[in-house]
Parts: sequence; structure tokens; C-alpha cells
Amino acid sequence: MLSTDTTIDLVTMITGLGGGLALFLYGMRKMTDALKTVAGAHLKDILSRLTTNRFTGALSGALITAVLQSSSVTTVMAVSFVSAGLITFTQSVSVIMGANMGTTITAQIIAFKITKYSLVMIAGGFFLEMLAKTQRMRYTGMAVMGLGLLFFGMELMNNAAMPLRDYTPFIDLMREMRNPVMGVLVGFLFTAMVQSSSATTGIVIVMASQGLISLEAGIALIFGANIGTCVTATLAAIGKPREAVKAAAVHVVFNVAGVLLWIWFIPYYADLVRSISPVSLGLEGVARLAADVPRQIANAHTLFNVGNTILFLGFAGTLAALVERLVPRPKALPPGAGEPVFLNEMYLDQPALALDQVKLELGRLASLASSMADKGLAAALAGGDDDLNALRGGDDDVDALHGAIITYLGKLSFEDLVEPLPHRIQEYIGVANYIENVGDTVETGFVTVGYKRLEKGVQFATSTRHLLEKLAAASIPELHRAIDAFVTENLEAASEVEDSKHSFNALADEARVQLVHHLGKDPTAGLGEYRLAIELVESFKRIHTLARRISKTFLDFHQLDEPPVDTAPAAENGS
Repeated sequence: MLSTDTTIDLVTMITGLGGGLALFLYGMRKMTDALKTVAGAHLKDILSRLTTNRFTGALSGALITAVLQSSSVTTVMAVSFVSAGLITFTQSVSVIMGANMGTTITAQIIAFKITKYSLVMIAGGFFLEMLAKTQRMRYTGMAVMGLGLLFFGMELMNNAAMPLRDYTPFIDLMREMRNPVMGVLVGFLFTAMVQSSSATTGIVIVMASQGLISLEAGIALIFGANIGTCVTATLAAIGKPREAVKAAAVHVVFNVAGVLLWIWFIPYYADLVRSISPVSLGLEGVARLAADVPRQIANAHTLFNVGNTILFLGFAGTLAALVERLVPRPKALPPGAGEPVFLNEMYLDQPALALDQVKLELGRLASLASSMADKGLAAALAGGDDDLNALRGGDDDVDALHGAIITYLGKLSFEDLVEPLPHRIQEYIGVANYIENVGDTVETGFVTVGYKRLEKGVQFATSTRHLLEKLAAASIPELHRAIDAFVTENLEAASEVEDSKHSFNALADEARVQLVHHLGKDPTAGLGEYRLAIELVESFKRIHTLARRISKTFLDFHQLDEPPVDTAPAAENGS
């Protein structure tokens, strides 16, 4: 039975270890969230440029994970690129493999024993956050403070673990860790519980710094941590798109296969690590273990993940094909035209990625609206009930998709954002509203004229048709060009659309004059045709105006340091 003093020591020890672990995890999350906000857009651009082959893909995955200290963030980036068609699933496999290499940077930093600077980093980060004049500087301060909290948590765990040197039951337990299977199992269970392989690795290094575990036991524990971190990825993939599930499957297969490959050779692997790690001279026994093993474990962790990545990169295509078989395709019906395809809440905590998905959805919205505009004149001049009803149904799809986009952007606006992302949200809201107005214009203009024509039996003269076709040729292509300029970020094309105002207005004025001349020849027979034709002229003018506004909104946000106040109008009346 334990004495009272031992019981008090155990309570203090458990409190110190638990509090230190909590600070470690909180600091890591705070640092990752801040860095993701500040550098997420830049790292996304790096990833998009460095996935041309499997080797650069792995390097980009390692780089991004090393900066953000979150392989899950890197994986979500890769998933979004696959969903957008920017990279293949096979290319994403190399990125996910590289992310495992990036996670080893935490262990290396911890092993350098710079925890004595933790309070300096906490204080510096706090004052930087409090005194910052810009959002970017504020989040930089949060990242520094998060790193300090991480190291301070390590220091607390290190101090709390000191009494374990003389605690016989714990020493006996550590002897059990010489069994690789036991070590892997403990590492797996702890990592699955705390949802952080970095935390497990940090604790292993803390125990090693007290001389409590051998290198062989430490290797087994970090092997288990590599499998345990797959639980995080698997849980995060539940309910997500198939690409996210496949990414989690890659993570599981890659990590489990790597551990199964190396676990049988732990003694030889430990000898290899010792041969490439620094040695403390003049120390013996526990003191030497405490001095050398932390660095050796960090090196073993790095060598294991780098070696696995290099080894399996050659089989990236095979791994991708295996995962394609393992993850079944859903039997659900494809989404309707008015249902979003790219908007998924898994991207909301990475605003730069979320906005990329919104832009893809805006492309779908524009395709629906511009298709309606293409068919509008033919339906108004000669379409039957089926044609007109189809156009009206098309506007319902436009309205539904527009609503989904605006709702998603509303949710995104509550996330932590730094410039230019808040302005980009305003830009996308403005463009979405103008595109939605195109659908309303087709319905309230062309569809209404078509029904009136059928009701009153109006026949359009050939000369009137020619006038209206000229206006269609001058407005609809400008709408397509404005949308294409926005999607491809073509400033020159957007400027040309905006500059077409005077030429189009002159053409519309000429059409009005010609329609009056036609009416003068036969006022009784031509009055109904005239009224409907004037409505169509106004509809074309409205479409051309919306095309210019799409271009102007895009130009205002890409040519000016500050966007204009009134660039995101509310959607106009629509059914």
C-alpha cells in the first residue's frame, strides 16, 4: 500500500503531467490556427505550384506541415485541389506522404531543449498580439505565444516526470516497453486518446530526458503514435466527400504499412540511429540516457518518416489504385442543377481554400445563368409553353444555388480572416448577386414577353427580329466574357467589357428609333409587337449592364488597394 507522502506525490505528478499536456495541446492548436490564418493562402499557392510530380508534391506537403504543424490541414488542402480538378488523386498521395515528414519538426525542436525560452515567447507573443496594429501582426503574436505555451507545457511535464525515476511500478512498466508490440500498442492508444502524435512524441522525449526509457522503447512508442494519428484522420473523414475519405485511407494504409515494415527491425534500427546521433562523453547510466536518448528519439522519428516517404513514393500510383478500390463510390444520385457541388463545411476553417470552392460554385452559377440568357431571345420570339417553362425552372435553379453560395459566404465571414480575404468575400457576394440578377432578367423579361406573345398572338416582323438579334450579339457575348474574365482573373478582358458601355447604348438607342419607324408604318398592327420588342431591348440593356457590373466588381477588388463600399448589392427581385 502506498504511503500518504507517495499518494500526495502521485497527485502532484499527475496534475503536472495533465496540465503540461493541456498547455502543450492548446499551444499547438493556437499556433496552428494563427499560422493557418496568416500563411494559409500563401501555402496553398505553394502547394498548387509544387505538385507537378510526386517528389515535389512530397516536399510541398512536408514544407506546409512543418510550418503549420498539422498534417490534417495539409491533407484538406490536397483534397480541395483534387475536388477542384487541379491535381490528380495520385499526386495528392505524395502530398499526404510528405505531410508525415513535416510532423517530425516538432520532435526535433523539442529535442533541442529550448523550453527555457518558453516564458519569453509567451510574453513576447502576448504583447505583440495586444499591441498589433494589423490583423496579420496580431495573428503572428498568437502564433509566437502558442509556440511558447507548447514549450512551457513540455517544461511542466518534464518537471512533473522527475519523481518517476524512483517510482518502482513505473520503472517496471517501462521495462515492459522493451516488447515492441506493447510499445506500439501503448503509443497507439495514447495518441488515439489525445488526438495528437506530436503530443505523444513530446511525452516520449520528456520521459527519455529523465532517463526513464530506452531508445528501443521510444521507437516502439513513436511507431504506435504513427498508427494512432490515423484515428484522427479517420474520424475527421466521417461524413465528408469521397475525396476526403480516400485521403484518410491513404494516411491509414501508408502509416500502418510503414510500421509493419519496420517493427521487426527495431534493435537494428536503434543501432543505426545511435550511429548517426551525437554522443555525450563522460556520462554513464541514467545520466547518459537522459542526455542522449531524446535527440536519438527525435532522429529516429525523422528518419522513420523520411525513409517511409522515400520508399513508398515509388508506389504512389499503386497505393492510389488500392485506395480507389477500398473506398466505394457512393450510389447517391448526382446533385441537381440548383444544388451546390463544391461547398463543403470541411473547408470553412481554411478560408483561402473555402473561397476557392466558392469560386468554382460561382462558375456553375454563371453557367446556369448564361445558358438561360443564350436561350432567352429564341424562347421569347418563337418558343412554346415548354420552352418558357424550362427557362422559368432554370431561374429557380439559379436562385437556389445563389442562396447556397451566399449562405456559405455568410458562415465563412465568421471565421478568422486577414486581408485580402474579407474583401474577397465582398467581391464574391457582389458577383453572385449580379449573376443571379441575370437569371431574374431572363425570367421577368424574355419569359414574360414569350407568354404575352402567345396570349396576344403577336408575330414579330423579320426586321424586328434582326434588330433584336443585333442586340443579343452585342450583349450576351459580353456577359460570357465578363464571367470568363472573373473566373480566369483576366483584367484586360474585364476592362474591355466595362468600356463597351457607350457602344452598346448607342446600338440600343438606334434599335428604339428603328422600332418607332416600324410602328409608324402600321400603328394598329405593330403596336403589340412594338411594346414587346421594347421590353426585350430593355432586357438586353439590363444584361449588358450586369455584365459590366460583374467586370467592375472584379476590377475594383484587383486594381485598388481598398474596394469601393457599394460593390455587393442585394439580389434584385426574382422568383
